[in-house]
Amino acid sequence: MSSSICKQLKFGLQSVTISMKHSEFLNVVMPFKDKLFRLAKRLLVSNEEAEDATQEVILKLWAKNEKISSYTNVEAFAMTMTKNFCLDRLKSKQASNLKLVHSNYSESGSGLQKQIEAKDSLAWVQIIIEALPDQQKIILQLRDVEQYDFEEIAEMLNMKPVAIRVALSRARKTVREKLMQKHKYGIR
Repeated sequence: MSSSICKQLKFGLQSVTISMKHSEFLNVVMPFKDKLFRLAKRLLVSNEEAEDATQEVILKLWAKNEKISSYTNVEAFAMTMTKNFCLDRLKSKQASNLKLVHSNYSESGSGLQKQIEAKDSLAWVQIIIEALPDQQKIILQLRDVEQYDFEEIAEMLNMKPVAIRVALSRARKTVREKLMQKHKYGIR
């Protein structure tokens, strides 16, 4: 993916007056490119959709490269752009078939039964997270997967840290309760 981004960025170099060199831009943006991808993948259906979203955000950042140095936290700005782009994409008419898919969980060295149970539980967690409100879904991704601080998430989402904690607590509680209901189904 990075080679296609570099190629597209090189095309952008020819038509845009540059205040930040290509290599400087890559040094600023590329360290958090994977985080952008993971957030996009949490919100969109596939690797391809997430790659497209990540590439779009990076290209938009490149278009704003003259202003990048004025941002206090480029990573937070990029995460916000990614979130907004993905939510817009989900709201579009073309996105009627998009859904949440995230499978970065693997357990090695356990028996086949444990692996099957873990995959089943992961599938149910994905379904439960998909049903969460968008804000809770994003906060859960940023805090539990990306491991951002509450203050960073608050800055990205333009919310108060207390509100982030409340939404995260509610999201975790919902996931826990619904997963427990699924595992206890049929048992008295």
